[in-house]
Amino acid sequence: MPSRPPSPPRTVHCYSRPVSTLASAPAGATHEPAEAASWSGARRVGLIADVVFGVALATGFGVIVFAATGGTDLAPNTWVEIALAAVGAACAIALILLGARGPAWGALTVILFAALAALTYLSISWSVQPATSWVEANRTLAYLAAFGAAVVLARIAPARWPALIWALGAVALTTCGYALLAKVFPGSLNAGDQLGRLRVPFSYWNATGLMAGLGLPACLWAGARPGASKTLRALTVPAIAVLLTVLILSYSRGALVAVVVGLGTWFVFVPYRLRAALLLALGAIGGTVATGWALSHHAITHDGATLAARTSAGHEFGVVLLATLAGSAVIGLIAAYALDRVELPEPIRRRVGTALIILVALVPVAALAGMAASSRGLTGEVSHVWHTLTSSNATQPGNNPGRIAALGNSRPLYWSEGLKVGEHNLLDGAGAGGFDTAHTRYSSNTLAVAHAHSFVIETFADFGLIGVAIGLALFAAWARAVMRTLELRSDRPAAPNPYVAAERAGLFTLLAVVVTFGVSSLIDWTWFIPGLAVPALVCAGWLAGRGPLKQPVGRAPERRRLSTSPGAAAAGLGIVAATIVAAWFVWQPLHSENDFNGAITAMASGNSTTALADAQSAAAADPVSVEPLWELSEIYSARRDPTAARLELVKAANVQPANPETWEQLGEFDLAQQQPIVAVTEFQTAEFLDRSSLALPQQTAAAASALAKYGFTAPPSPPASS
Repeated sequence: MPSRPPSPPRTVHCYSRPVSTLASAPAGATHEPAEAASWSGARRVGLIADVVFGVALATGFGVIVFAATGGTDLAPNTWVEIALAAVGAACAIALILLGARGPAWGALTVILFAALAALTYLSISWSVQPATSWVEANRTLAYLAAFGAAVVLARIAPARWPALIWALGAVALTTCGYALLAKVFPGSLNAGDQLGRLRVPFSYWNATGLMAGLGLPACLWAGARPGASKTLRALTVPAIAVLLTVLILSYSRGALVAVVVGLGTWFVFVPYRLRAALLLALGAIGGTVATGWALSHHAITHDGATLAARTSAGHEFGVVLLATLAGSAVIGLIAAYALDRVELPEPIRRRVGTALIILVALVPVAALAGMAASSRGLTGEVSHVWHTLTSSNATQPGNNPGRIAALGNSRPLYWSEGLKVGEHNLLDGAGAGGFDTAHTRYSSNTLAVAHAHSFVIETFADFGLIGVAIGLALFAAWARAVMRTLELRSDRPAAPNPYVAAERAGLFTLLAVVVTFGVSSLIDWTWFIPGLAVPALVCAGWLAGRGPLKQPVGRAPERRRLSTSPGAAAAGLGIVAATIVAAWFVWQPLHSENDFNGAITAMASGNSTTALADAQSAAAADPVSVEPLWELSEIYSARRDPTAARLELVKAANVQPANPETWEQLGEFDLAQQQPIVAVTEFQTAEFLDRSSLALPQQTAAAASALAKYGFTAPPSPPASS
């Protein structure tokens, strides 16, 4: 029987009365009955899939946010990393079984990301702090899995992009809502934190502010897009109010800058500008009310308030928040109904849009006018601002609301130290996470800082020119993939298919999220916080893997059967085996930490035999960590075996010879053992590696004094690195 030719696509016709050009959907539109069932059935299936996928994503993002928190607690972060590796492997297997044949969109970005992860692991071999490098390598592997999973999902389920946006909005609102609840109920949620700035659940204010920023594009898209219901548009207003309140109460200038750039990207590319501008303005009103009340109460926004004062003010703040959010929802609903009854001709819409652009453009003009009117004049004021922003000696603002408008910051100091670390390790850097240990060699700054507060500078410090080259190649490949996906070319059709246009608007929303996170990462260390990095990387991976909107790859007509596809079966088994090995490798630092803690507990109870076994197991599980070796030295000292105790300290110095703490520990032991002639050299080595320490010069002097009692003079200290 000859096959029938495919029927032409059917057109759905809508008949409606005139409606607002600002409305999200034609109110009262009707569809041809013959088409309605087919369209509504497909739409229903899509909505169910979006809900399932969105709930799964939002749950996963939420677990990462509240489990991994600031990314510093090894145990929960390890399990998050293993889970992400498993998800990445599952998506890879799904691609083998379900993926249709077609161009490998985004493959180059995954390969280059894998090269960055491989470099991170390789850096363990030359790192100044290899134990930290191992932990950071595990984190990068988990990020690779998240990015790769998004590339795969965008390929085999390209229509599920709305679910990703909903998940982003949900996790941002949940996180920010929790941060505000910590102010409302400090006794239950945040009793020990006397700082005024919002910083839960990440324990870092800039991260909390950035999470609010990541949710804003999603909220604008949800409320401004065509088809949004009146209820949804109304609820978008209080949601924006919550996000803006958290953004301001975090006092995060970096997050504020990132949000401005990210929202600017959204407004430039997404054609829902007027509706979104209205939603943003209405949400800003609610945010201003809540923020203004909070800023007027020191117990909410200033450091050092007692728990009783914070609790009393917090409960009042809760009432203000409820009233503000309820009022915002009512205003949003009124606006939604009003907009459906207003019809603006195209010329007026253009004039309104032009007026908004002019208002935004007048902001820097007004700033320049204010600078010109200052006592320093325009050029003098510009020079003063630039010097304050870039000076490593500028006065640092306090943790109070005035911080938002202050120019002084510590970034130039951290960046200069990061550049020095990279310059002295030009080719391969100090190893992943090595900045924390290496920067003290070149600076007498006593501020405790673990990161260079810039992804680019941290990459240069940790991986040298090799890392910078891989990072730039990865960014270039990703940017090219995004341009291909979003058709950022002059020959793009002026009137695309409405479904393609809707998807483009959604993908530009994802791009705004990535841009917001990227700007923050340029001036902060938010890359190391999984709750922020993973959602942004999933958005970035989706954009890279989607491919041209009119050429979706999708799924194969039939699932591949492993019994008849030996190649696919072998690939699947290889992925499973590699994932098991990777999970075991990721778990080893945690295994070591657990045994290390067991050794401490056993020693505290007087059981040195068990403590010795646990410490040895910890050292075997993580052979590049020095903490188990230090604990072994303590155990041998308690067992009155100084020779074995010193041998463990010597091992630690050999494992991490560029770590000043290993030499300090060895020096303290030798000085206590009445060996000042070696102790003074060890303290001098530690002092050479750590110019910021206030204790090391005193220890060196004490060893030199002890050496003088024997009639010897301490050798000169090595010159400090510059």
